[in-house]
Amino acid sequence: MYEITVIPGDGIGNEVMEAAINILDALDIDFNFTYAKAGDDCLEETGVALPDETLELVKASDACLFGAAGESAADVIVKLRQSLKLFANLRPVKSYPGTKALFDNLDIMIVRENTEGLYKADTEEETEEGAIAKRIITREAEERIIRYAYEYAKSNGKTKVAGIHKANVLKKSDGLFKKILYEVGEEYKNQGIETDDFYVDATSMYLITRGSEFEVIVTTNLFGDILSDEGAGLVGGLGLIPSANIGENNGLFEPVHGSAPDIAGKGIANPIAMILSAKMMLDYLGEKKEADRLENAILKVLSEGKDVTPDLDGNSSTMEMSEAIKKAL
Repeated sequence: MYEITVIPGDGIGNEVMEAAINILDALDIDFNFTYAKAGDDCLEETGVALPDETLELVKASDACLFGAAGESAADVIVKLRQSLKLFANLRPVKSYPGTKALFDNLDIMIVRENTEGLYKADTEEETEEGAIAKRIITREAEERIIRYAYEYAKSNGKTKVAGIHKANVLKKSDGLFKKILYEVGEEYKNQGIETDDFYVDATSMYLITRGSEFEVIVTTNLFGDILSDEGAGLVGGLGLIPSANIGENNGLFEPVHGSAPDIAGKGIANPIAMILSAKMMLDYLGEKKEADRLENAILKVLSEGKDVTPDLDGNSSTMEMSEAIKKAL
C-alpha cells in the first residue's frame, strides 16, 4: 500500500483533487490518502501557509499530490521544494487530441533545475539604488539535473537532450552550465543520445517554429519556468499541464495552473492537469502499467470530446469529466 499525502490547497485545487482521487480509487492499486492543509486558507486559519505537521507528513509519505496554492504559493511550493530537496521539476509539453493544441506532434519533457538560480531563497536585497538579485549556479546542482535529464532520456527511449542557457552573456554561470552539459553528454554519446545546446531567447522561437525537433530539454530554474509556460500555450493551456517535483527521497506532483479564484466553486475546472499529475506519480512509483492505462482513458475521453469541461468547448462539470475517464478505464 502506498502512503500518499494529499494537499488540495486553494480555489479549484479542491475540485480537481477530488476528480483525481476519484480516478485513483478505481485503479488496481492500494492507496492510503492522508489529507493535509497548506495555502491561503490555511494561512488565514492558522497563521502559517505551510504547517510543520504538513511538511512532516509529506516527508514520511511515498508521494504527495498537491492541488493549487493562491497568493501564498511561494511560501508553500517553494518551501516544499527546498525543504524536501526536490531538485528536478519535470514539465511535459505534449499534444493531446481535442485540446486546442497549436501543434499535434509535440512530446517534449522540460527538465528544470529546482533548487537554485534566481529562485533560491534569500538571494534578493534592497540597495540605495534599488535592488540586487543573485543568480546562484553550482557545479553540484547543475551536474545533478543534467545527469537526471540524460537518465530520463535513456529510460524513456529519447535520443536527444538539449541544454538551454544564455552563455553568450552570462559567461561564468551559464558558461559553467554549458561546460557540464557536454561533459555529461559525452558519457551518454555511446548510448545513442545526442547533445545540443541553444540560447534561451532562440529556444523561445524554436519551440514555435520547430518544436517537434525537441525531445528532452534541460535548463536552469528561471528559464525552465518560462519555457514550460510557453510550451503550455502550444498544447492547449495551463489547464492541461501536469508537473512533477522529484528528489532523492520524495516526489511531489501538481498541476501547473494556479488556484483560479474566478471559477473556484463553480465545478467547471478542467481536471486533466491534476489527473495527469497523478499519472506522473504512478510512473514515479513504478506503476507504469496503471499509468499507461490511465493515460489511455484520458486520451479516449479527450478524443471523443463529449464529456469535457467548458474550456474544451464541452458542457461537463469537473466531476462529470472525472467520471467519464473513470468509466473509460
